[in-house]
Amino acid sequence: MNEPVLDKDGPPERATVLVVDDTPDNLALMNGLLREFYKVKIANSGENALRIAAATPQPNLILLDIMMPVMDGYEVCERLKRDSRTMNIPVIFLTAKDQVAAEERGLALGAVDYITKPISPPIVIARVKTHLALKAVDDFLRDKNDFLEQEVQRRTQEVVAIQDVTIFAMASMAETRDQETGNHIRRTQFYVKALAEKLRNHPRFAWYLTEANIRILFKSAPLHDIGKVGIPDYILLKPGALTHEEFEIMKTHTTLGHDAIQRAETALGTSVEFLSCAKSIALSHQEKWNGSGYPQGLAGDNIPIAARLMALADVYDALISRRVYKASMVHDKAVEIIVTGKGSHFDPDIVDAFLEIQQEFHDIANRFADWDVTEVAA
Repeated sequence: MNEPVLDKDGPPERATVLVVDDTPDNLALMNGLLREFYKVKIANSGENALRIAAATPQPNLILLDIMMPVMDGYEVCERLKRDSRTMNIPVIFLTAKDQVAAEERGLALGAVDYITKPISPPIVIARVKTHLALKAVDDFLRDKNDFLEQEVQRRTQEVVAIQDVTIFAMASMAETRDQETGNHIRRTQFYVKALAEKLRNHPRFAWYLTEANIRILFKSAPLHDIGKVGIPDYILLKPGALTHEEFEIMKTHTTLGHDAIQRAETALGTSVEFLSCAKSIALSHQEKWNGSGYPQGLAGDNIPIAARLMALADVYDALISRRVYKASMVHDKAVEIIVTGKGSHFDPDIVDAFLEIQQEFHDIANRFADWDVTEVAA
């Protein structure tokens, strides 16, 4: 047969074995023994072995002598295992060194087997066959694992995309009940992210504003006013000032939003980080630093950080946006009002961060300006 295989259970294509030895007689011997079953490549030095092993197509297995000049087999094996291109090629030491310590060293370097000379041809054939079979299984499992990791990543990206679209759709549903809020949810989402990134190294906030939590904040922010879905139109769309009784009803949008998200989380049967964040924002973004806000009258650091960030972002956007009951305000005037609220309405450190990045707020406002607004005046 021109292309014989080991047996009917062998691989459909003949495997390639690289034999490394500095002695021509040994190379000839191993070539004659193996070529009936495998494709054989030979290398008469460690350098040649490394070059052949890294080239394409790579050998499926390496038979490696230890006692060679310039670079011995131990160094060859060590370098093979350090190189990501060759680290998965199984190495069998084939050597006259029959000491136990030599075998232990070879196996410790990553060799899969150790055969001493003079060789027994049936033993060499059997061990080569065994390790090629193990290599085939290992390659299959590695390929399968790579495929599964890619599939998990793809499915995860799909889930995240669906999640993000669903969140935005839910938030937009609340906002569309008030035709004048326009891109409010997009602007506040980016305001919050900008503040969080500015404060991520601040000693009061660094423990919370990790990269992962900033992503969660960005995802959660659009749900801050989801509770407005439950506010009657005669109040939500009223063109003038609200009465005391109407304002008390309007204030319930915080608890309505929190409770709606809580019910969704309960239905899932497990805690979800971004929903937990969304709950705290929805419930507490109307709280004030001095305790005069609602619905719980929280003050200072008792107000969740996420809600404190949203409080400033929400007020800034309300100030620069046109409403039926007021005209839009220029950026500089909105900044003045934010500064006036430092230490009373807003966390002082968050106001300081806002002042440092106020141009970024201005740019975000223009980037997501409503359709009938061409620019937020400076």
